[in-house]
Amino acid sequence: MIPLRLPVFLLAALLSAHLVPAEAFAQSRKQQPAPAPPPAAAPPAEDKPAPYDQQLNRLAEVLGSITYLRALCGAKGEDWRETMQQLLEADTANEPGRREKLTAAYNRGYRSFAAIHTACTPAAQTAAERYRNEGATLATEITSRFGN
Repeated sequence: MIPLRLPVFLLAALLSAHLVPAEAFAQSRKQQPAPAPPPAAAPPAEDKPAPYDQQLNRLAEVLGSITYLRALCGAKGEDWRETMQQLLEADTANEPGRREKLTAAYNRGYRSFAAIHTACTPAAQTAAERYRNEGATLATEITSRFGN
């Protein structure tokens, strides 16, 4: 095998071709002003409590309870989970904090009866009836006082 011998001027030209752009790049970076830091992310929108949030949280809890009790007793009719979903979409579209609170209230209502009632008993049926009445009262109060 014959060793590769480059003439000295060609070697110098190749090295300078590779070094000059790097040096020029380094100099050009020094001359350019440093880029401005990216703007700080906007703070998340603050969830503003509605004047009826307390009643709405209770209504969500009641809906969770009714969902469990009606399913336990095999009642047909309204889909209370769907009703809760509609409530969330209508009232908390751009407020994840409020949505979280209402969802937690619904789940709390559901779990509170799931921990006590494992079979449809007269007590469970009575509780479902009472909670439906309370839910209807809350819905009426909220809409009549704060509705359009």
